[in-house]
Amino acid sequence: MLVFFKQNLAFLSVPKTGTTAYELALRPAADIVFTKATKHMTVGKFHARFAPFLEQTYGLRPERIAVMRDPVDVIRSWYRYRSPDRMGDNKHCHGGVSFDDYVLDVISDKPSRPAGIGNQHSFLTLAGRGLPIHHLFAYDRQRLLRDFLAERFGREVEPRQKNVSPEIPAPLSPDVEAKLRAARAAEFALYDRIQQADGVLRAYCER
Repeated sequence: MLVFFKQNLAFLSVPKTGTTAYELALRPAADIVFTKATKHMTVGKFHARFAPFLEQTYGLRPERIAVMRDPVDVIRSWYRYRSPDRMGDNKHCHGGVSFDDYVLDVISDKPSRPAGIGNQHSFLTLAGRGLPIHHLFAYDRQRLLRDFLAERFGREVEPRQKNVSPEIPAPLSPDVEAKLRAARAAEFALYDRIQQADGVLRAYCER
């Protein structure tokens, strides 16, 4: 996560949405940089803890921006990232299971360590309700995000791909996709709202 005083922005880093590339491109202009364990601070933690600190210490109330990706594509990215091709015998590797089995593990009551990936709806909302984000961009509408950043920073922002996962086939059967959509209905609904808003949702809400 990056905070920019001059631009009055806080760029929250949602896992598997390509924000690392933007962070590397924008880091020289950032006033506050969160890395490692704090890089992926959830919106809830930012809203409850860090936002009050920024206001009390610096008189700053930055607009919050974030990126959300299609829920199926996010899980597919995690599946490839935690594959034996990339992780070998690491404890977070899924061992080469099929994508269908991985998805079922993800949405199970007790996901295994490789399938414990959280979900974007919980990351982006307050207790699953309020959406305290000023600009929520769809991952597949990169031009909108780049144009927004170019306007704020007065220059073109050109991210370079980082942390690219291996291209491993990951087909999803209709039956398992239906189970996923039922299990994560709120996440799919939020992504649909962004698409219906032409790629960027501006619906700040604290409750």
